Amino acid sequence: MHKLAVVICLFFFTAQVIGKDLEAGNLRTEYKTNPLGLDMKAPRFSWELLSSARNVSQTAYHILVSDSESALEENIGNIWDSQLVRSGTSIQVAYKGKPLVSAQRYYWKVKVSDNKGNHSPWSEPAMWQMGLLLPADWMNAKWIAYDKIPDSLANPLVSDAKKDKTNDNNILPLLRKDFRVRKQVKKATAFISGLGHFELSLNGKKVGENFLDPGWTKYDKQALYVTFDVTENLKKGDNALGVMLGNGFYYVPPVRKRFRKLKSAFGYPKMICRVAIEYADGTSENVISDASWKTAKSPVIFTSIYGGEDYDATLEQKGWDSPGFKAKSWKPVVVVDGPPVLDPQMAEPVKIMERFSPVKITHPGSGKWVYDMGQNASAVPYIQVRGKKGDTVRISPGELLKPDGTVNQKATGSPHYYEYILKGDGLETWHPRFTYYGFRYLEVSGAIPSGKPNDSGLPSIESLQSLHIRNSAATVGQFSSSSDLFNKTHRLIDWAMKSNMMSVLTDCPHREKLGWLEQVHLMGSSVMYNYDVLNLYRKTAEDIRYSQTSDGLVPEIAPEFVTFSWGGTMFRDSPEWGSTSIIAPWYAYHWYGDERILEDNYDVMKRYIGYLKGQAKGYILSQGLGDWFDLGPNRPGVSQLTPMGVTGTAIFYYDLGIISKIARKIGKHQDAAEYDALAALVKEAFNEKFFNKETKQYATASQTANAMAIYMNLVDPKDKDAVLANIIKDIRDRNNGLTAGDIGYRYVLRVLEEAGRSDVIYDMNSRSDVPGYGYQLAKGATALTESWQALENVSNNHFMLGHLMEWLYSGLAGIRSAEGSVAYKDIVIHPEPVGDLTSARGEFASPYGKIKSSWIKKANGFELSVQIPSNTSATIYLPASSGSTIKENGKIIQGGKEFRNIRFEKNRAAISVGSGSYLFSVQ
Repeated sequence: MHKLAVVICLFFFTAQVIGKDLEAGNLRTEYKTNPLGLDMKAPRFSWELLSSARNVSQTAYHILVSDSESALEENIGNIWDSQLVRSGTSIQVAYKGKPLVSAQRYYWKVKVSDNKGNHSPWSEPAMWQMGLLLPADWMNAKWIAYDKIPDSLANPLVSDAKKDKTNDNNILPLLRKDFRVRKQVKKATAFISGLGHFELSLNGKKVGENFLDPGWTKYDKQALYVTFDVTENLKKGDNALGVMLGNGFYYVPPVRKRFRKLKSAFGYPKMICRVAIEYADGTSENVISDASWKTAKSPVIFTSIYGGEDYDATLEQKGWDSPGFKAKSWKPVVVVDGPPVLDPQMAEPVKIMERFSPVKITHPGSGKWVYDMGQNASAVPYIQVRGKKGDTVRISPGELLKPDGTVNQKATGSPHYYEYILKGDGLETWHPRFTYYGFRYLEVSGAIPSGKPNDSGLPSIESLQSLHIRNSAATVGQFSSSSDLFNKTHRLIDWAMKSNMMSVLTDCPHREKLGWLEQVHLMGSSVMYNYDVLNLYRKTAEDIRYSQTSDGLVPEIAPEFVTFSWGGTMFRDSPEWGSTSIIAPWYAYHWYGDERILEDNYDVMKRYIGYLKGQAKGYILSQGLGDWFDLGPNRPGVSQLTPMGVTGTAIFYYDLGIISKIARKIGKHQDAAEYDALAALVKEAFNEKFFNKETKQYATASQTANAMAIYMNLVDPKDKDAVLANIIKDIRDRNNGLTAGDIGYRYVLRVLEEAGRSDVIYDMNSRSDVPGYGYQLAKGATALTESWQALENVSNNHFMLGHLMEWLYSGLAGIRSAEGSVAYKDIVIHPEPVGDLTSARGEFASPYGKIKSSWIKKANGFELSVQIPSNTSATIYLPASSGSTIKENGKIIQGGKEFRNIRFEKNRAAISVGSGSYLFSVQ
C-alpha cells in the first residue's frame, strides 16, 4: 500500500513538472507559419518559449519530424528525431534528418526544458511542404502563351532614351485545361508561375487571395513560382484549370497616351504549372502546362503596371474556367521559352489588406465626380455599377487635387486610369487585377453616383471603394504616446511604408514602383520594428544578386529593369544605394538571427567591395547622388549641403567594417584582415580630405557630414565630443531645424540618440512650422512625402525620409537590442521621457517573443511597465539617481543604501533582469 502511494505521488509530481507553465509555441519553418514550397535542403525551425514565470531560459529541446500526421501523433519521427539536445537555441535550428523530397509534406513538433527543471509537453504540430527542388520535378511542364514576342521587340534591360519599336497593345490571354479526377484525393498542390502576373482559378473559383503574383524579379535570369494547396478545390469527375495573365513589369506595352516610366519587354505573358494530385490509394497524377491547353483573349483589353487597366465586360465568356465549357473558338497555346531559373516565392504575397469608403464626394463639373477616400495609399479602385451594355466608366486616381478640384497626376505619372465597359447585366462589380497606383482621390467620368440626379441616363455608381494592397507581412509592432503629433507622425510614416511594401520595397506606389536600394538599409530598422520582413529582405538580396553586373557594380535599383540616361551614371552607381548588398543582410542577421543570408550573399558583397575599391581615387568615392533630397536652398534632388565624396566614402568605410565581421563569422579570416587594412587606408584618406582639425567639422559642416563621420567611427575618439557639439549647435542655430536628407538623416538621429540627446531629436520633430513631419501633416499629408517640404511637384507617398520611426521605438519606447546581441537575445529597455511627453508605449514581436515597454510620468515620479520574453534577458534603464527610491511591483528594491542588482550611469539606474513582466516605479 505504501509502495502504491509512493508511485502515485511520483506520477503526480512528474505530471506537475511536465505541465507546469512551460510550452513551446509559435512554431515556424524558415520563419514562416506552415509554409508551402520550400526549396532548401535543411530548413530551419524556430519556436517561442511560453511561460508566465520569470527568469526562464531554455536548456534543451527535442524535435520530431514525420512525413505523416498520424506518425507524429504517435511521437514517431521517421524523418528526423533530434533526440534530446542540450541547447538554449530556439531560433534558426537547422534540420538534420533524411533527405527531403520534392512536393512532400512534412510535420514537426518540439518539446523543451527550462532552467527551473520544467519540461514542456509536445507542442502543437506544425508543417511545411517542399517545393520543386530540380527542373525535372516540373514533370516536363512547358511555358505556354497566347503568342510569342518577336525577337526584335525583346528588350529586358532598357534605357529610358531608347525609342519604341512598336506602339501596339498586346493580347492578354485566358488559358484553360480540362481534366478528370477518378479517385478520392488525399492532397493536391499547384505549383505555378505566370508572367508578368497571374490569377489561377479551379472549377470557376479563384485560388487564394494573392494579388500581383508572382513577385517581380530580374526576369531574364529568374522568375518565381507560387505554391497553393488545392485539395479542397478539386472534385471527383470533371475539373477545369483556368489562368488569366497580365503584363506587370514583364511587358510594359508601348501604347501612346498611357503613362510609362520604362519600356521593359522580357516577353509576352506566359505561364508554367504543375498540379500534383495524390490519391488516397497511394497513386498520383500530374496535370501540367503543355501544348494541350487552349487559349483565348481575355476581357482585360489593356493592362500596364504604369498606365492602368481596361476591362470590357462584354467580352466575358461565362464559365470559361469551369468544367463543361465549350472552347471550340479557342486556339491551341504556343509553347515558348521562359526564365532560366524558377524559384519559390518565399516573401509573403501581396494581398488586399484594407478597404476605404469615401469620406466626401464632390462634383467639380464637366461630368466629373471626385471621391475622397481619406487616405493616400497603394491601392486599386473597387466599383459596383449599373448601366447599359457598352457604357464606359473611367476612373482616374491621384494623390492630390488641382485648384479646380479634379485629380492631379502631374508628379505621379500621367495618364494612369482605369476603364470599365459594362455588359448591362444588373449590378456589375470590378477592380483591376494586374496594376495599382498610389492615391487618395478617385475621379470618375462617364457615370453618376447613385442618388444624384441622372437625366442623361449614365451608369449609376452604387459603390466606389479604395482597396489598399501591400505585402502581407505580419504586423509585429505598435507605438503610441501622449503626443498627438508623434502618433500622427507614426501613422504618416507607416502608411508610406505599407504603400511601398510590395514584392520589393519600392520608392513610390505610382510613377516608378522601383526597388531603389538605399531605403532598404536606411529604413530597415523602421520597417522591422513594424513588420515581419525577413523573407522580403531575403528576396531583396536575391534581386541584388541577379542584378549585379559582371564588374561587380550593384546598381541603385534591384531588380534592375532600366538604366536612366539623364545624369550620366549617377542614377546607377551610388555607393549609398549599392551598399545595401552588404548592410541589409547584416541588419537582417542581427534582427532575425539568419546566418544563411550572410553566407548566401558573401560573394556579392566581396565583388562589390572590389568594384568600389577600383572606383575609388585615393580611397575616396565621389560618384552618385550623395545626400539625396537634403534641405538646401534649391529644389531638392542631388546633395546640396554635403559635397560628393563624404557620404559615399563614409558608407564605403562602413561596408568594410561590416564585411570584415561577416568574413570572420563565416571563416574567411584572410579576407577579414585585407578588409581591415583597406578600411584603415580609407579612414586616413577621409579624415585627411574632409576633417578640419581647428573647427572640428567635416567638409561643409553639414549635419549629414558630421553625423556620418561619428556614426561610422571615422572620428578620432578625442574629437568625437566636439564634432557632436557642432551637430547640436547647427541644429539649435537653425531654430531646431533639420537639413539632412535621404542618406544623412538616419545617422543624425542615431548619433543623437546614442549620445543621450533625444531631447534634441524631440525639439527637431515636435513642430509644424518648418519642413519636416509636422509640416507635412499641417499641409494635409496622410502618407510621408518625398520632400521635407511636402512639395506638390514630387511624390506624396515616399518612405525614404521616415527615419524617425526607428527612434519612436528605440528612443521614446526604449526598445533596443544590446550591442553585439543577435535577434534580441539580449535586450535593452532605455526609454527617453523627453520634452513635455507624459507617456509612451511600444511593443515589438521579436524572434523570441513579444517585448513591451510602457512608461508614464506622474506628479510624484516615473513608472515603467516591461515585458521580456522567455529565453532572453534585459537591462532596464530608469531615470533615477542613487538617492531615488525604486520599486518593483510595489516593493522597494533600492532606497538609501539598499541595492539589488543595480548600477548607476549618468542619472540612470541600470537593472539586469531575466524574462518576465515587471512594473518599476521611481520616486
